[in-house]
Amino acid sequence: MLLNGSDIVSEVLLEQGVDTIFGYPGGGVLNIYDSFYKYRDRLHHVITAHEQGAAHAADGYARATGKTGVCIATSGPGATNLVTGLATAYMDSVPMVAITGNVGTGLIGRDAFQEVYIIGISMPITKHNFQVRRVEELADTLREAFRLAHTGRFGPVLVDIPKDISAAVTEFRHQPPVETPRTVRESYPGLETVAEAINGAKRPFILYGGGVRLSEAGEELRELIRKADIPASYTLMAAGVLGYGERNNMGLLGMHGCFSGNKAVDNCDLLINIGSRFSDRVALNMSKFAANAKIVHIDIDPSEVGKNIRVDYSLIGDVKDVLTKLLPLVKETTHPQWQLQIDAWRVRDYHPKDDASVLKPHQVIGTICEMAGPDAVYTTDVGQHQMWAAQYLHHTGPRNFLTSGGLGTMGYGYGAAIGAEFGIEGRHPVIHITGDGSFHMNLNEACTAVSYGLPIISVIFNNRVLGMVRQWQTVFYGKRYSSSEPERKTDYVKVIEGFGGTGYRVTDLNGFREAFAKALKADCPVWIDCEIDREERVLPMIPAGCTSADTIMD
Repeated sequence: MLLNGSDIVSEVLLEQGVDTIFGYPGGGVLNIYDSFYKYRDRLHHVITAHEQGAAHAADGYARATGKTGVCIATSGPGATNLVTGLATAYMDSVPMVAITGNVGTGLIGRDAFQEVYIIGISMPITKHNFQVRRVEELADTLREAFRLAHTGRFGPVLVDIPKDISAAVTEFRHQPPVETPRTVRESYPGLETVAEAINGAKRPFILYGGGVRLSEAGEELRELIRKADIPASYTLMAAGVLGYGERNNMGLLGMHGCFSGNKAVDNCDLLINIGSRFSDRVALNMSKFAANAKIVHIDIDPSEVGKNIRVDYSLIGDVKDVLTKLLPLVKETTHPQWQLQIDAWRVRDYHPKDDASVLKPHQVIGTICEMAGPDAVYTTDVGQHQMWAAQYLHHTGPRNFLTSGGLGTMGYGYGAAIGAEFGIEGRHPVIHITGDGSFHMNLNEACTAVSYGLPIISVIFNNRVLGMVRQWQTVFYGKRYSSSEPERKTDYVKVIEGFGGTGYRVTDLNGFREAFAKALKADCPVWIDCEIDREERVLPMIPAGCTSADTIMD
């Protein structure tokens, strides 16, 4: 059948199983939006307040559902406003397809109104990108974008569509959805060698990262930990893959991770890295990280092996498939002496003090866990509150903790919460944990939540400073608080009421409990302004370039 380019976009989106798109209209994509109007009974478009919010919403939708998120923006500033969201998704391996409009092909390169070279701009922060120059290539280009986004190491793919291409007409034929099967191999070179290393280790340790979550390999990881009696710690991207109370799950590793886990890495004789890229927030001193150990690296992306840390053995492939084939070769064993040493280090782990008369971050988060239930979905922005959430949230599942790990994007959380809310369709509460510094970045998306009746609960840790920046200035810069104390006077209750939601201001734990109980029953966005002391710190803390021996506990 003959279709114009815009209707081809809609047909291919439906063909790939897309039902929700996040975006913002403009001249470069008006043809496509006209098609969305025709297809409005099957394609749900969510208009955000800003294109960055649309990108974060598509990201949050993808993380919460496992599907490929989709966002759309017009040419020029609309396209560039996606950049932070694309980079966020790229760093955290999130499957996403971004569609941008552009000026007509005859105007490209002439500095036309709202023209920008988004292909060049986005090249370093996308898995791949395309500019469509012939309408005959549009359908297959979009299909290839979906295939690439959800194949191998996931990531964002951008498709740039000049305006005349969206209006041109060509023959269109339906095709089945692109298949993105899990990569499965008959064998992996070195598999037996890795199994022998695990079987022979006296002090083994596992570091697991976001690759375990993306490959849905939690059960296989759990079985390896049980079978070989191996303690394990996770990166920020893997929070919730294993239950917090599970035996041998030692909590977060790295700069703000548990002392015992970091100490175990420094003293293990075999470190098994599963689906983590050895980032500098985990391997703080790369020359000394796991210096006494042989290192195994299991990852789907061969470019990550040996990039940051030298390794002795590597297995390249889908984590789930690798572990499935590795497990039969691993012997049942225990490591009683190693576990005794681990237990001794655990005694030295940091434990914050309770005080119900004020708002202590760990107690606020503990109350959220208790009241929101085990299926709540959490999003965060970036800063102190993010680390407190990673340390103290105890009820997350593999897709229930959404945060910007690699890029560390302040302003990520509210857009991600909107995407998650659409993805889970209100089945569970969505809790947005933020700080006053991060929240000011994108709190404008409250209008989106109000417009669509999304009961997102925002818990704002409000210390009226840029908390993590100030913490570093306290510890490393002699308390020279340069531009970290903006002393904003924002009244969050009035702001959210102005948007059409509900707000509460609390100063102690009982007040928070009462406000949160009301928020859980609300049918609109709720903000809870939590006054916390600006001297609250994220502890423990290992300074960059240091080891567990340099851990700051107070």
